[in-house]
Amino acid sequence: MLQLMTTKRIGRRQFHFTVEGKNFHEAVAEYDRLSFQDVAACGLCGSDNLDLTSRVAQGKFRYTSVKCRDCKGDLTFGKREDDDQTYFLRRKESGELDWRPFERKAE
Repeated sequence: MLQLMTTKRIGRRQFHFTVEGKNFHEAVAEYDRLSFQDVAACGLCGSDNLDLTSRVAQGKFRYTSVKCRDCKGDLTFGKREDDDQTYFLRRKESGELDWRPFERKAE
């Protein structure tokens, strides 16, 4: 097995990922599955107090996102339909990252 290590910066934090493959080509292909760029700050409030989070909705839908710890904004990762192991940051039609404000649920 061949391993590659990469670092992604999310706000002021660094996250280190290790990918592996049977050979160089497969290791690079696994690295490409992390096809998201660094996120320096919240697209809503500008804070760099960001973190990675995950959740399961309705017991079956799995979400991974970047959360702003200040305004609670959310930037969700998308997955490809043909390859649910390849992740990217969701974007609006305009091309900018699709930050969503926190919405309190009505009781």
